[in-house]
Amino acid sequence: MLNEERIDLLARAPLLKRLLKARAFQPAMMLTTLLVFTLAILAGIAGTPAGSRNFGIVFVWIVWWALLIVVLVPFFGRLWCTICPIPAPGEWLQRRAIVQRGPARLWTRGLHWPRRLKNMWLQNFGFLGVAVFSTIILTRPSVSAWLLLSFLLAGVLLSALYKNRVFCRYVCPVGGFIGLYSLVSPVELRVADPNVCADHKTKDCITGNEFGYGCPWMVFPGSLTRNTYCGMCFECLKTCPKNNIVLNLRPFGSDLTVAKERRLDEAYKAFIMLGCALLYSAVLLGPWGWLKDWANMDTLPHWALYAVGFLTANLVLLPGLFGLAVWIARRISGQNQPLRGLFVDYAYTLIPLGLAAWIAFSTGFVLINGSYALTVVSDPMGWGWNLFGTAGTHWTPLGATIIPFLQVGVLTTGLMAALNTAYKIARQHSAQHRAAFLAALPVSGFALIVTLGFLRLYLG
Repeated sequence: MLNEERIDLLARAPLLKRLLKARAFQPAMMLTTLLVFTLAILAGIAGTPAGSRNFGIVFVWIVWWALLIVVLVPFFGRLWCTICPIPAPGEWLQRRAIVQRGPARLWTRGLHWPRRLKNMWLQNFGFLGVAVFSTIILTRPSVSAWLLLSFLLAGVLLSALYKNRVFCRYVCPVGGFIGLYSLVSPVELRVADPNVCADHKTKDCITGNEFGYGCPWMVFPGSLTRNTYCGMCFECLKTCPKNNIVLNLRPFGSDLTVAKERRLDEAYKAFIMLGCALLYSAVLLGPWGWLKDWANMDTLPHWALYAVGFLTANLVLLPGLFGLAVWIARRISGQNQPLRGLFVDYAYTLIPLGLAAWIAFSTGFVLINGSYALTVVSDPMGWGWNLFGTAGTHWTPLGATIIPFLQVGVLTTGLMAALNTAYKIARQHSAQHRAAFLAALPVSGFALIVTLGFLRLYLG
Protein backbone atom coordinates (compact mmCIF):
# COMPACT_ATOMS: atom_id res chain seq x y z
CA MET A 1 0.00 0.00 0.00
CA LEU A 2 1.16 3.53 -0.69
CA ASN A 3 2.24 5.85 2.10
CA GLU A 4 -0.42 8.37 1.16
CA GLU A 5 -3.01 5.80 2.22
CA ARG A 6 -1.75 6.10 5.79
CA ILE A 7 -2.59 8.76 8.36
CA ASP A 8 -0.04 9.24 11.13
CA LEU A 9 -2.15 9.48 14.27
CA LEU A 10 0.77 10.68 16.40
CA ALA A 11 1.37 13.63 14.10
CA ARG A 12 -2.34 14.48 14.05
CA ALA A 13 -2.78 14.09 17.81
CA PRO A 14 0.26 15.33 19.81
CA LEU A 15 -1.56 14.64 23.10
CA LEU A 16 -1.87 10.97 22.13
CA LYS A 17 1.86 10.84 21.48
CA ARG A 18 2.62 12.40 24.85
CA LEU A 19 0.34 9.88 26.55
CA LEU A 20 1.91 6.86 24.84
CA LYS A 21 5.43 8.10 25.59
CA ALA A 22 4.65 8.59 29.29
CA ARG A 23 6.25 5.85 31.38
CA ALA A 24 3.25 5.70 33.73
CA PHE A 25 0.63 5.12 31.03
CA GLN A 26 1.07 1.41 30.36
CA PRO A 27 1.75 0.38 33.99
CA ALA A 28 -1.37 2.26 35.12
CA MET A 29 -3.50 0.44 32.56
CA MET A 30 -1.92 -2.92 33.40
CA LEU A 31 -2.44 -2.37 37.13
CA THR A 32 -6.13 -1.71 36.46
CA THR A 33 -6.60 -4.85 34.38
CA LEU A 34 -4.51 -6.84 36.88
CA LEU A 35 -6.94 -5.91 39.66
CA VAL A 36 -9.88 -7.11 37.55
CA PHE A 37 -7.93 -10.26 36.61
CA THR A 38 -7.16 -10.98 40.27
CA LEU A 39 -10.81 -10.52 41.22
CA ALA A 40 -11.79 -12.97 38.47
CA ILE A 41 -9.39 -15.57 39.89
CA LEU A 42 -10.56 -15.05 43.48
CA ALA A 43 -14.22 -15.22 42.43
CA GLY A 44 -13.59 -18.45 40.55
CA ILE A 45 -11.86 -20.11 43.51
CA ALA A 46 -13.84 -18.73 46.45
CA GLY A 47 -17.09 -17.54 44.88
CA THR A 48 -20.29 -19.26 43.88
CA PRO A 49 -19.99 -22.32 41.59
CA ALA A 50 -22.90 -21.00 39.51
CA GLY A 51 -21.26 -19.67 36.36
CA SER A 52 -23.98 -17.10 35.58
CA ARG A 53 -23.53 -15.58 39.05
CA ASN A 54 -19.72 -15.65 39.14
CA PHE A 55 -17.62 -12.60 38.22
CA GLY A 56 -14.82 -14.78 36.87
CA ILE A 57 -17.02 -16.43 34.27
CA VAL A 58 -19.18 -13.47 33.28
CA PHE A 59 -16.51 -10.77 33.05
CA VAL A 60 -13.81 -12.90 31.45
CA TRP A 61 -15.72 -15.11 29.03
CA ILE A 62 -18.60 -12.77 28.19
CA VAL A 63 -17.62 -9.12 28.78
CA TRP A 64 -13.86 -9.29 28.11
CA TRP A 65 -14.18 -11.75 25.27
CA ALA A 66 -16.81 -9.69 23.47
CA LEU A 67 -14.81 -6.49 23.96
CA LEU A 68 -11.69 -8.22 22.64
CA ILE A 69 -13.09 -9.97 19.59
CA VAL A 70 -15.79 -7.50 18.53
CA VAL A 71 -14.01 -4.20 19.19
CA LEU A 72 -10.32 -4.32 20.12
CA VAL A 73 -8.90 -6.85 17.65
CA PRO A 74 -10.74 -5.82 14.46
CA PHE A 75 -10.34 -2.07 15.02
CA PHE A 76 -7.16 -1.70 17.11
CA GLY A 77 -5.16 -4.87 16.48
CA ARG A 78 -2.92 -5.76 19.41
CA LEU A 79 -4.10 -2.94 21.66
CA TRP A 80 -5.16 -5.49 24.29
CA CYS A 81 -1.51 -6.55 24.56
CA THR A 82 -0.72 -2.96 25.58
CA ILE A 83 -2.80 -3.33 28.74
CA CYS A 84 -2.85 -7.12 29.30
CA PRO A 85 -2.18 -7.98 32.98
CA ILE A 86 -0.69 -11.44 32.42
CA PRO A 87 2.92 -10.39 31.65
CA ALA A 88 2.89 -7.54 34.16
CA PRO A 89 4.13 -9.23 37.39
CA GLY A 90 6.90 -11.13 35.61
CA GLU A 91 7.99 -8.11 33.61
CA TRP A 92 8.03 -5.82 36.65
CA LEU A 93 10.10 -8.36 38.59
CA GLN A 94 12.45 -8.73 35.63
CA ARG A 95 12.92 -4.96 35.35
CA ARG A 96 12.85 -4.38 39.13
CA ALA A 97 10.61 -1.40 38.41
CA ILE A 98 7.01 -0.61 37.54
CA VAL A 99 6.91 2.99 36.33
CA GLN A 100 10.41 4.42 36.20
CA ARG A 101 13.03 2.67 34.13
CA GLY A 102 14.87 0.17 36.33
CA PRO A 103 18.50 -1.00 36.22
CA ALA A 104 19.98 -1.56 32.77
CA ARG A 105 20.57 -5.25 33.45
CA LEU A 106 17.36 -7.29 33.53
CA TRP A 107 16.82 -9.56 36.52
CA THR A 108 16.56 -12.92 34.73
CA ARG A 109 18.59 -16.04 34.01
CA GLY A 110 18.84 -14.80 30.43
CA LEU A 111 18.44 -18.22 28.83
CA HIS A 112 17.98 -18.47 25.08
CA TRP A 113 14.55 -19.54 23.84
CA PRO A 114 14.87 -22.71 21.70
CA ARG A 115 15.14 -21.85 18.04
CA ARG A 116 12.67 -24.57 17.05
CA LEU A 117 10.02 -22.93 19.23
CA LYS A 118 10.37 -19.45 17.76
CA ASN A 119 7.01 -19.71 16.02
CA MET A 120 3.28 -20.04 16.72
CA TRP A 121 3.13 -23.81 17.21
CA LEU A 122 3.07 -23.69 21.02
CA GLN A 123 0.36 -21.04 20.82
CA ASN A 124 -1.58 -23.17 18.33
CA PHE A 125 -1.52 -26.28 20.50
CA GLY A 126 -2.11 -24.22 23.64
CA PHE A 127 -5.23 -22.69 22.13
CA LEU A 128 -6.47 -26.12 21.02
CA GLY A 129 -5.83 -27.44 24.53
CA VAL A 130 -7.95 -24.68 26.02
CA ALA A 131 -10.56 -24.97 23.26
CA VAL A 132 -11.18 -28.67 23.72
CA PHE A 133 -11.98 -28.00 27.39
CA SER A 134 -13.83 -24.76 26.64
CA THR A 135 -17.32 -25.88 27.60
CA ILE A 136 -16.00 -27.03 30.97
CA ILE A 137 -14.05 -23.81 31.45
CA LEU A 138 -17.10 -21.70 30.58
CA THR A 139 -19.35 -23.44 33.09
CA ARG A 140 -17.06 -24.20 36.04
CA PRO A 141 -15.67 -21.07 37.75
CA SER A 142 -12.95 -22.94 39.64
CA VAL A 143 -11.54 -24.49 36.45
CA SER A 144 -11.56 -21.08 34.77
CA ALA A 145 -9.78 -19.51 37.75
CA TRP A 146 -7.00 -22.09 37.87
CA LEU A 147 -6.49 -21.69 34.13
CA LEU A 148 -6.11 -17.91 34.49
CA LEU A 149 -3.76 -18.33 37.44
CA SER A 150 -1.65 -20.78 35.43
CA PHE A 151 -1.24 -18.16 32.70
CA LEU A 152 -0.07 -15.62 35.29
CA LEU A 153 2.41 -18.03 36.88
CA ALA A 154 3.73 -19.13 33.49
CA GLY A 155 4.39 -15.49 32.64
CA VAL A 156 6.35 -14.99 35.87
CA LEU A 157 8.34 -18.20 35.46
CA LEU A 158 9.32 -17.50 31.86
CA SER A 159 10.30 -13.92 32.76
CA ALA A 160 12.60 -15.31 35.43
CA LEU A 161 14.26 -17.66 32.94
CA TYR A 162 14.27 -15.70 29.66
CA LYS A 163 14.70 -12.10 28.59
CA ASN A 164 11.73 -10.03 27.51
CA ARG A 165 8.18 -11.28 26.87
CA VAL A 166 8.82 -14.86 25.83
CA PHE A 167 5.41 -15.91 27.18
CA CYS A 168 3.58 -13.30 25.10
CA ARG A 169 5.59 -13.87 21.93
CA TYR A 170 5.72 -17.67 21.81
CA VAL A 171 3.40 -19.22 24.41
CA CYS A 172 0.23 -17.23 25.12
CA PRO A 173 -2.75 -18.92 23.39
CA VAL A 174 -4.65 -15.64 23.23
CA GLY A 175 -1.68 -13.66 21.90
CA GLY A 176 -1.35 -16.01 18.95
CA PHE A 177 -4.75 -15.35 17.47
CA ILE A 178 -4.68 -11.65 18.37
CA GLY A 179 -1.47 -11.38 16.36
CA LEU A 180 -2.96 -13.21 13.39
CA TYR A 181 -6.21 -11.24 13.33
CA SER A 182 -4.38 -7.95 13.85
CA LEU A 183 -3.42 -8.28 10.17
CA VAL A 184 -6.96 -7.06 9.47
CA SER A 185 -6.77 -4.06 11.82
CA PRO A 186 -6.67 -0.49 10.44
CA VAL A 187 -3.98 0.49 12.97
CA GLU A 188 -0.27 -0.20 12.60
CA LEU A 189 2.93 0.78 14.38
CA ARG A 190 5.75 1.33 11.88
CA VAL A 191 8.74 3.55 11.17
CA ALA A 192 8.38 6.68 9.07
CA ASP A 193 11.56 6.00 7.11
CA PRO A 194 13.32 2.59 7.16
CA ASN A 195 16.52 4.23 5.88
CA VAL A 196 16.79 6.24 9.09
CA CYS A 197 16.77 2.98 11.06
CA ALA A 198 19.31 1.40 8.72
CA ASP A 199 21.72 4.31 9.19
CA HIS A 200 21.21 4.57 12.95
CA LYS A 201 24.09 2.72 14.63
CA THR A 202 23.06 2.41 18.29
CA LYS A 203 19.61 0.88 17.63
CA ASP A 204 18.12 2.25 20.87
CA CYS A 205 14.78 0.58 20.08
CA ILE A 206 16.53 -2.78 20.55
CA THR A 207 19.10 -2.00 23.26
CA GLY A 208 17.09 0.58 25.21
CA ASN A 209 18.26 3.86 26.72
CA GLU A 210 17.49 6.14 29.65
CA PHE A 211 13.95 6.68 28.33
CA GLY A 212 12.87 3.08 27.92
CA TYR A 213 13.68 -0.58 27.35
CA GLY A 214 14.61 -2.41 24.21
CA CYS A 215 11.60 -3.98 22.48
CA PRO A 216 10.35 -6.71 24.87
CA TRP A 217 8.69 -8.43 21.89
CA MET A 218 12.10 -8.90 20.23
CA VAL A 219 11.06 -6.99 17.12
CA PHE A 220 13.15 -4.50 15.13
CA PRO A 221 10.74 -1.70 14.15
CA GLY A 222 12.86 -0.79 11.13
CA SER A 223 11.99 -4.06 9.39
CA LEU A 224 8.40 -4.32 10.62
CA THR A 225 5.97 -4.96 7.75
CA ARG A 226 3.09 -6.74 9.56
CA ASN A 227 1.23 -6.39 12.85
CA THR A 228 1.56 -10.03 13.90
CA TYR A 229 4.42 -9.76 16.39
CA CYS A 230 4.30 -6.12 17.48
CA GLY A 231 2.74 -6.01 20.96
CA MET A 232 2.18 -2.24 20.85
CA CYS A 233 4.05 -1.66 24.10
CA PHE A 234 5.39 1.62 22.63
CA GLU A 235 8.86 1.17 24.14
CA CYS A 236 10.29 1.96 20.70
CA LEU A 237 8.34 5.22 20.68
CA LYS A 238 9.92 6.12 24.02
CA THR A 239 13.47 5.17 23.06
CA CYS A 240 13.74 6.29 19.42
CA PRO A 241 16.06 9.36 19.32
CA LYS A 242 15.20 9.98 15.66
CA ASN A 243 11.46 10.52 16.16
CA ASN A 244 10.96 7.86 13.49
CA ILE A 245 8.12 5.82 15.03
CA VAL A 246 4.61 6.36 13.66
CA LEU A 247 1.19 5.00 14.54
CA ASN A 248 -0.77 4.82 11.30
CA LEU A 249 -4.41 4.61 10.40
CA ARG A 250 -4.70 2.58 7.20
CA PRO A 251 -7.19 0.54 5.11
CA PHE A 252 -8.56 -2.61 6.74
CA GLY A 253 -6.70 -5.80 5.85
CA SER A 254 -3.57 -4.10 4.54
CA ASP A 255 -1.27 -6.79 5.98
CA LEU A 256 -3.15 -9.70 4.39
CA THR A 257 -1.43 -9.21 1.07
CA VAL A 258 2.08 -8.72 2.47
CA ALA A 259 3.85 -11.74 0.99
CA LYS A 260 6.90 -11.46 3.24
CA GLU A 261 7.18 -13.98 6.11
CA ARG A 262 4.06 -16.05 5.44
CA ARG A 263 4.45 -19.25 7.43
CA LEU A 264 2.87 -22.65 7.98
CA ASP A 265 2.35 -22.09 11.72
CA GLU A 266 0.36 -18.93 10.98
CA ALA A 267 -1.60 -20.76 8.28
CA TYR A 268 -2.57 -23.44 10.79
CA LYS A 269 -3.58 -20.76 13.27
CA ALA A 270 -6.06 -19.54 10.63
CA PHE A 271 -7.49 -23.07 10.28
CA ILE A 272 -7.66 -23.60 14.04
CA MET A 273 -9.46 -20.32 14.68
CA LEU A 274 -11.96 -20.88 11.86
CA GLY A 275 -12.53 -24.50 12.86
CA CYS A 276 -13.02 -23.66 16.54
CA ALA A 277 -15.55 -20.94 15.67
CA LEU A 278 -17.50 -23.42 13.57
CA LEU A 279 -17.37 -26.18 16.17
CA TYR A 280 -18.25 -23.83 19.04
CA SER A 281 -21.28 -22.68 17.07
CA ALA A 282 -22.32 -26.28 16.52
CA VAL A 283 -21.86 -27.23 20.19
CA LEU A 284 -23.36 -24.15 21.87
CA LEU A 285 -25.93 -23.02 19.30
CA GLY A 286 -26.73 -26.14 17.32
CA PRO A 287 -29.71 -28.44 17.91
CA TRP A 288 -27.55 -31.37 19.07
CA GLY A 289 -27.97 -31.52 22.83
CA TRP A 290 -25.95 -34.72 23.05
CA LEU A 291 -22.96 -32.94 21.50
CA LYS A 292 -23.07 -30.24 24.17
CA ASP A 293 -23.27 -32.94 26.86
CA TRP A 294 -20.23 -34.70 25.40
CA ALA A 295 -18.28 -31.42 25.30
CA ASN A 296 -19.29 -30.79 28.91
CA MET A 297 -17.86 -34.20 29.91
CA ASP A 298 -21.07 -35.96 30.90
CA THR A 299 -18.95 -39.11 30.74
CA LEU A 300 -15.22 -39.49 30.11
CA PRO A 301 -15.63 -41.75 27.04
CA HIS A 302 -18.06 -39.27 25.46
CA TRP A 303 -15.68 -36.39 26.08
CA ALA A 304 -12.77 -38.41 24.68
CA LEU A 305 -14.71 -39.00 21.46
CA TYR A 306 -15.58 -35.31 21.30
CA ALA A 307 -11.94 -34.30 21.87
CA VAL A 308 -10.68 -36.64 19.14
CA GLY A 309 -13.29 -35.32 16.71
CA PHE A 310 -12.54 -31.72 17.68
CA LEU A 311 -8.80 -32.07 17.14
CA THR A 312 -9.20 -34.08 13.95
CA ALA A 313 -11.53 -31.48 12.45
CA ASN A 314 -9.10 -28.65 13.21
CA LEU A 315 -5.79 -30.30 12.38
CA VAL A 316 -6.70 -32.72 9.59
CA LEU A 317 -10.15 -32.32 8.07
CA LEU A 318 -10.31 -28.56 7.56
CA PRO A 319 -6.69 -28.16 6.34
CA GLY A 320 -7.11 -31.26 4.17
CA LEU A 321 -10.20 -29.94 2.40
CA PHE A 322 -8.53 -26.58 1.95
CA GLY A 323 -5.44 -28.27 0.59
CA LEU A 324 -7.63 -30.03 -1.95
CA ALA A 325 -9.07 -26.67 -3.01
CA VAL A 326 -5.55 -25.26 -3.41
CA TRP A 327 -4.48 -28.31 -5.44
CA ILE A 328 -7.44 -27.78 -7.77
CA ALA A 329 -6.60 -24.08 -8.01
CA ARG A 330 -3.04 -24.96 -8.99
CA ARG A 331 -4.19 -27.39 -11.65
CA ILE A 332 -6.78 -25.21 -13.37
CA SER A 333 -4.76 -21.98 -13.23
CA GLY A 334 -1.43 -23.33 -14.37
CA GLN A 335 0.39 -21.90 -11.36
CA ASN A 336 3.68 -23.80 -11.05
CA GLN A 337 4.68 -22.80 -7.54
CA PRO A 338 5.19 -25.58 -4.93
CA LEU A 339 1.91 -26.76 -3.45
CA ARG A 340 3.09 -26.13 0.13
CA GLY A 341 3.86 -22.49 -0.64
CA LEU A 342 0.47 -21.98 -2.29
CA PHE A 343 -1.25 -23.73 0.62
CA VAL A 344 0.37 -21.33 3.10
CA ASP A 345 -0.25 -18.21 1.00
CA TYR A 346 -3.91 -18.93 0.30
CA ALA A 347 -4.57 -19.80 3.96
CA TYR A 348 -4.39 -16.06 4.70
CA THR A 349 -7.65 -15.80 2.76
CA LEU A 350 -9.34 -17.38 5.78
CA ILE A 351 -8.19 -14.73 8.27
CA PRO A 352 -10.94 -12.13 7.60
CA LEU A 353 -13.53 -14.92 7.35
CA GLY A 354 -12.40 -16.44 10.64
CA LEU A 355 -12.47 -13.06 12.39
CA ALA A 356 -15.96 -12.40 11.02
CA ALA A 357 -17.09 -15.83 12.25
CA TRP A 358 -15.85 -15.10 15.76
CA ILE A 359 -17.50 -11.67 15.75
CA ALA A 360 -20.80 -13.22 14.60
CA PHE A 361 -20.62 -15.95 17.25
CA SER A 362 -19.57 -13.57 20.05
CA THR A 363 -22.19 -10.94 19.16
CA GLY A 364 -25.01 -13.42 19.62
CA PHE A 365 -23.45 -14.86 22.76
CA VAL A 366 -22.94 -11.50 24.50
CA LEU A 367 -26.33 -10.05 23.58
CA ILE A 368 -28.07 -13.13 24.96
CA ASN A 369 -25.98 -13.39 28.14
CA GLY A 370 -24.64 -9.86 28.67
CA SER A 371 -27.24 -8.91 31.28
CA TYR A 372 -25.54 -11.26 33.75
CA ALA A 373 -22.80 -8.61 34.04
CA LEU A 374 -25.18 -6.24 35.85
CA THR A 375 -25.79 -8.88 38.48
CA VAL A 376 -22.20 -9.93 39.14
CA VAL A 377 -20.78 -6.40 39.22
CA SER A 378 -22.78 -5.87 42.41
CA ASP A 379 -22.25 -9.39 43.75
CA PRO A 380 -18.97 -10.66 42.22
CA MET A 381 -18.55 -13.63 44.57
CA GLY A 382 -22.21 -14.64 44.63
CA TRP A 383 -22.35 -14.10 48.38
CA GLY A 384 -25.50 -11.99 48.45
CA TRP A 385 -23.86 -8.56 48.16
CA ASN A 386 -25.50 -5.65 46.37
CA LEU A 387 -22.68 -3.12 45.97
CA PHE A 388 -24.25 -1.03 43.19
CA GLY A 389 -27.90 -1.96 43.52
CA THR A 390 -27.98 -4.23 40.45
CA ALA A 391 -27.70 -7.65 42.11
CA GLY A 392 -31.38 -8.31 41.60
CA THR A 393 -31.28 -7.71 37.85
CA HIS A 394 -32.94 -10.56 35.99
CA TRP A 395 -31.45 -12.23 32.97
CA THR A 396 -32.68 -10.28 29.97
CA PRO A 397 -31.57 -11.42 26.50
CA LEU A 398 -31.14 -8.49 24.14
CA GLY A 399 -31.72 -8.19 20.42
CA ALA A 400 -33.01 -11.72 19.89
CA THR A 401 -34.85 -10.64 16.75
CA ILE A 402 -31.93 -8.76 15.20
CA ILE A 403 -29.07 -11.10 16.10
CA PRO A 404 -29.50 -13.25 12.95
CA PHE A 405 -29.41 -10.12 10.76
CA LEU A 406 -26.23 -8.93 12.48
CA GLN A 407 -24.63 -12.33 12.05
CA VAL A 408 -25.55 -12.51 8.37
CA GLY A 409 -24.15 -9.02 7.80
CA VAL A 410 -20.88 -9.78 9.60
CA LEU A 411 -20.39 -13.14 7.87
CA THR A 412 -21.16 -11.63 4.47
CA THR A 413 -18.59 -8.91 5.08
CA GLY A 414 -16.02 -11.52 6.11
CA LEU A 415 -16.77 -13.60 3.01
CA MET A 416 -16.39 -10.61 0.70
CA ALA A 417 -13.05 -9.75 2.34
CA ALA A 418 -11.93 -13.36 1.96
CA LEU A 419 -12.84 -13.43 -1.75
CA ASN A 420 -11.01 -10.15 -2.33
CA THR A 421 -7.95 -11.45 -0.49
CA ALA A 422 -8.01 -14.72 -2.44
CA TYR A 423 -7.87 -12.88 -5.75
CA LYS A 424 -5.11 -10.51 -4.59
CA ILE A 425 -2.99 -13.44 -3.41
CA ALA A 426 -3.68 -15.24 -6.69
CA ARG A 427 -2.42 -12.21 -8.59
CA GLN A 428 0.85 -12.46 -6.66
CA HIS A 429 1.34 -15.84 -8.32
CA SER A 430 -0.21 -15.12 -11.72
CA ALA A 431 0.52 -12.14 -13.93
CA GLN A 432 -2.65 -12.69 -15.95
CA HIS A 433 -6.11 -11.83 -14.67
CA ARG A 434 -7.68 -15.02 -16.06
CA ALA A 435 -5.19 -17.33 -14.34
CA ALA A 436 -5.59 -15.48 -11.05
CA PHE A 437 -9.38 -15.62 -11.34
CA LEU A 438 -9.29 -19.38 -11.96
CA ALA A 439 -6.90 -19.91 -9.05
CA ALA A 440 -9.12 -17.93 -6.69
CA LEU A 441 -12.27 -19.88 -7.62
CA PRO A 442 -11.70 -23.11 -5.61
CA VAL A 443 -10.38 -21.17 -2.59
CA SER A 444 -13.38 -18.85 -2.77
CA GLY A 445 -15.67 -21.85 -3.07
CA PHE A 446 -14.20 -23.28 0.13
CA ALA A 447 -14.82 -19.96 1.92
CA LEU A 448 -18.39 -19.86 0.59
CA ILE A 449 -19.17 -23.39 1.79
CA VAL A 450 -17.82 -22.61 5.27
CA THR A 451 -19.88 -19.42 5.39
CA LEU A 452 -23.02 -21.33 4.42
CA GLY A 453 -22.27 -23.75 7.25
CA PHE A 454 -22.22 -20.89 9.73
CA LEU A 455 -25.44 -19.45 8.32
CA ARG A 456 -27.11 -22.86 8.60
CA LEU A 457 -26.24 -22.96 12.29
CA TYR A 458 -27.28 -19.38 13.01
CA LEU A 459 -30.46 -19.24 10.93
CA GLY A 460 -31.65 -22.81 11.42
